[in-house]
Amino acid sequence: MADLTTAAETRAPRAAADRGFATTLIWAGSVLLGLVLLAVLAGPLLVRWGPEEIDAAAALAAPGGAHPLGTDVNGMDILSRVLHAGRLDLGVAVASVALAVVLGTLLGVVAGYRGGLVDDVLMRFLDVFQAFPAFILALAVAALLGGGAPELILVIALVNAPAYARLVRAEVRTVREMPFVEASRTSGSSGLGTLWRHVLPNSLTPVRVIAPLNCGWAMLTLAGLSFLGLGVTVPTAEWGAMISLGAADVVAGRWWTSVPPGLMLLVSVLGFSLLGEGLQERAGVRR
Repeated sequence: MADLTTAAETRAPRAAADRGFATTLIWAGSVLLGLVLLAVLAGPLLVRWGPEEIDAAAALAAPGGAHPLGTDVNGMDILSRVLHAGRLDLGVAVASVALAVVLGTLLGVVAGYRGGLVDDVLMRFLDVFQAFPAFILALAVAALLGGGAPELILVIALVNAPAYARLVRAEVRTVREMPFVEASRTSGSSGLGTLWRHVLPNSLTPVRVIAPLNCGWAMLTLAGLSFLGLGVTVPTAEWGAMISLGAADVVAGRWWTSVPPGLMLLVSVLGFSLLGEGLQERAGVRR
């Protein structure tokens, strides 16, 4: 009994420290994302130039004067484009992850709850998608569908959905065997009612934890596709496309054409990563 008491006393401070660390990560990620969101929503209202407006007399102008962050090779204002691009990047990332969660959850619930042949067929179908590296698959699907914002949302969602499906399937297979689910069945609840009220809500905790991390991955995927010319293209403002357009300028000393969008992408992905890591730490402490 003394040993058990000592072990419990040792675990309590450790759990408190882990909770504090998780809270710090969540707050840090939330602050970074909040600052980025504030900038991309309110910033364009304070900028004089439009994201696709050209100042022909100031192509590749250095930061200062009418263009606080300078202009690109086409004479478009970097500050305006960076701020407007954030709306597209954040919107595509969140929308694609949300769509992936919906698609993956539907497939995972059906496979995990029904089992048998349905489970085998769906899992083998998902194996085909997961046999390819995620970014290579995104390249192939983007080349097939095109580079508009709706198409890119669908591309990133299709690449992410199999991982969610497998995660939800594993959780559903565990939850469906728990006593409270069996009690719901024996009390007369229908299979669909039991699934909706008991199985599904208790199977989504890992999804809520991983989704913020995947938002950061979705932003990197979008930027990578645009950098390679398969995503958003000029003159549409997007961070990856801006980095691609200004990559050659860095060698010539014109850092302002690609560094600002790169920093915004870095801060946004870091914010999502810290938020996701914090949620994972908190979930681990609760377990």
